[in-house]
Amino acid sequence: MNDSSIIWRPSGEYLKSRVANFAEQQGIDPEDWRTLIAKSTNDIEWFWNSFLTYADMQWSKPYKTLLDQTKGLSWCNWFVGGQTNIAYNCLDWHTDSHNGQNNSARQKVGPQHLGLIWENESGQFKQFTYGELNSLAGKIAALLKQLGVQSGDAVGLYMPMVPEVLAVLFACFKVGAVAVPVFSGFGAEALAKRMQDAQARVIFTADGGRRRGKLLEIKKDVDLIRESTPSISNVVVLKYCENQINWLKNDIWFHEGINNLSPAPTQTNLDAEHPCLYLYTSGTTGKPKGTIHTHGGAMAQIAKELGMVFDVQNSDKFFWLTDIGWMMGPWEMIGVLYWGGTLLMYDGAPDYPNVDCIWQFVAKHRVSTLGISPTAIRIIKAESDHLISKHDLSSLKYLGSTGEPWDYESYMWFFDRIGNKHCPIMNISGGTELIGCLLTPLPTMSLKPCSLGSKGLAMDVDVFDENGKSLIDSIGHLVLKKPAPSLTHGFLGDKQRYLDTYFSKFKDVWYHGDWAKQSSDEYWYLYGRSDDTIKISGKRIGPGEIESVLIEHPAVKEAAVIGVPDKTKGEAIICFIVLNKRSHESSELEQEITKHVATKYGAVTRPKKVYFVSALPKTRSGKIVRGAIKRKYLGEKNIDTSSVENPEALQALEVFK
Repeated sequence: MNDSSIIWRPSGEYLKSRVANFAEQQGIDPEDWRTLIAKSTNDIEWFWNSFLTYADMQWSKPYKTLLDQTKGLSWCNWFVGGQTNIAYNCLDWHTDSHNGQNNSARQKVGPQHLGLIWENESGQFKQFTYGELNSLAGKIAALLKQLGVQSGDAVGLYMPMVPEVLAVLFACFKVGAVAVPVFSGFGAEALAKRMQDAQARVIFTADGGRRRGKLLEIKKDVDLIRESTPSISNVVVLKYCENQINWLKNDIWFHEGINNLSPAPTQTNLDAEHPCLYLYTSGTTGKPKGTIHTHGGAMAQIAKELGMVFDVQNSDKFFWLTDIGWMMGPWEMIGVLYWGGTLLMYDGAPDYPNVDCIWQFVAKHRVSTLGISPTAIRIIKAESDHLISKHDLSSLKYLGSTGEPWDYESYMWFFDRIGNKHCPIMNISGGTELIGCLLTPLPTMSLKPCSLGSKGLAMDVDVFDENGKSLIDSIGHLVLKKPAPSLTHGFLGDKQRYLDTYFSKFKDVWYHGDWAKQSSDEYWYLYGRSDDTIKISGKRIGPGEIESVLIEHPAVKEAAVIGVPDKTKGEAIICFIVLNKRSHESSELEQEITKHVATKYGAVTRPKKVYFVSALPKTRSGKIVRGAIKRKYLGEKNIDTSSVENPEALQALEVFK
């Protein structure tokens, strides 16, 4: 297709990627991604049976029935009768030469293969082989058993992004415990809600963490919730910051607890539907929702995405700037190790201690895939642009992003300056609720700016209007019409809220809550959350669209837009602006920005007010919490800030009420 808006076309190694190989084995032209996607979404059972065989997923007992959907899309069962374990597939299989045979899609790497490279913002460095990771996870598994943790018990992970947190995650998988990762910057209130909801038996934490050089006293948060969370029997503490802590009854030092233990064997006979993770959504609007993920479902979805979208190979080094408390943390850990790659982890902020520390990290370790949020790019692009030439980024093959819509300028900067116009941006979108993606590019696709490629393989997504009618070339509701193995098995302890959230708008169709558009040539775009929509004089406008226009102004570094009640228009636009270092707030600049929006997007979108702020409140994953901003601006009390990384930025909005 000769389309002038296409900025990247696959060639060479991208046309020899794993997805191309899979397509060819299925009798499909490797370059014909539209046919592959259509076949996979029309016949999801064909795809999953074929892919799991191709990907050599290991089962201690093969499943008898791939999918049972007699209770409808909301309560499907996958891999019925099958038994498997994520840890076995990601660690044991790779390190034991007697476990099965290699095939062309997935190669054993052996115990000496490098599995993890880790650094933090203080310059500390560690690396682990697959054998070392398996041994460490096995010792932690033995400790869990010693502490009385049974299969199905919940274990909290309230730790910085350190190597040990990966080992704890896989230790939980090994013994059939359910890991409950929580971002270690949340604070006691957020931790308590999640641990109480999950009824956690044990919590792993550290003597502290550091962010931008500041000490985070996370052990204190754990101490504060002990009395209100009686299910907790033990707290295991990692020495990380050499910070003085209070020592309470049943506290255990991490390494002292495992030093004399032999690695526990992996429990390979777990039901495919056995829970492996309780992942909590951001929780900025009410009680956090605990999503339930399983060994079979999560592993299948993640293996598909890391293998077919990012083409992770044994020789690859994969780095996504994320945290264990966001789904992308477990997602990358499971996926990279499944395919035998090397995972890179960084504990710190993307612009500290230097604005170019991420580019330095990529160059130093010869990273193959770099994943980062659009917000992080917007924060660091202006200040680090002149420093990029100092770093050799030629090792990069794929760029990744997720979490929010892109603005054109930031997307093209990422593509041009970091990828040198040679690397595709694999802009993926899904959610915690499915620990995976609804929309993804493929290495065999041409790409357009800010697009998300197309439907994910075997993800039968659509765009609906308010009446459930499919739309082409129009913005509507993103929905999923057929089941996927990784969809959450309800919300923990709240069946009705799950049904109300995803299945009350359209009958037996998953309503995702995003605005999306499918173009006639099958490229997809996102426009933010549908519940953020602003209605002005009868017209629906996504705040992300206005924010993109605002960011085009040379003085604007970041922007958040909300709609507030207005007697004349129904709603009016309020903008919160973070200026770049070269600009200074003034009434003249406010008028200039207001005029800029009206000129670019139409007079109806002229902001009612522009406020200049030093920072925007966000979740750890980089999402601007517009809902919380709106409630704070309108004067609401008791706003849940448990998932806001910088609640002080939200509190600062008090002056604008």
